[in-house]
Amino acid sequence: MSEVEGIRLIVGLGNPGSDYTRTRHNAGFWFVDELAERNGSFFRTEGKFHGDVCRCRIDGNEIWLLKPNTYMNRSGDAVVALASYYKILPEEILVVHDELDLMPGCMKIKKGGGNAGHNGLKDISAKLSTPNFWRLRLGTGHPRSLGMTQQVADFVLSAPSADHEAGIRQCIDAGIKSLPDALVGNFTRVNRTLAKFGSLPKSADEAKK
Repeated sequence: MSEVEGIRLIVGLGNPGSDYTRTRHNAGFWFVDELAERNGSFFRTEGKFHGDVCRCRIDGNEIWLLKPNTYMNRSGDAVVALASYYKILPEEILVVHDELDLMPGCMKIKKGGGNAGHNGLKDISAKLSTPNFWRLRLGTGHPRSLGMTQQVADFVLSAPSADHEAGIRQCIDAGIKSLPDALVGNFTRVNRTLAKFGSLPKSADEAKK
């Protein structure tokens, strides 16, 4: 028996169009694209859902994948349209997004909470009338924490370095591997699996301090 509702909809956040494909803000798109590819599934554009939609099965569980094509600050339109049509509860939704407060190679999963200025999360919370959905936060780092002078808006809309992208991709791989537990509501196990990605491992010098 599952602890809570299992995930039925995974929403990858990003902006549509080739100009944004490799940007940090599209890390959520990277996640669902990789998941669909591994399952031999394909996205199709659905106007009534304001996005690209894919249906696949993981360990016998049917799941919907969604990439809103509304641009980030109206992501909620797509989420609400699909969730309402298929009667999916907020607690059965996992939103995958870029996270400034975590370094590349780090990620965390949580349910509810604030939006930390993320326009996609803000709009989804407003349109669902609740923040009570799951979030998989893929770390991109913050320009200040990375020693960069870029403004945040420019930072999220630019491509990460090869090393940082590799860290994000590593998190995507681990996140996808944890999905069988998420789909049956075993988030205790998901959290345990992903705990090692909560922070970067200490260097040998730091460990001595």
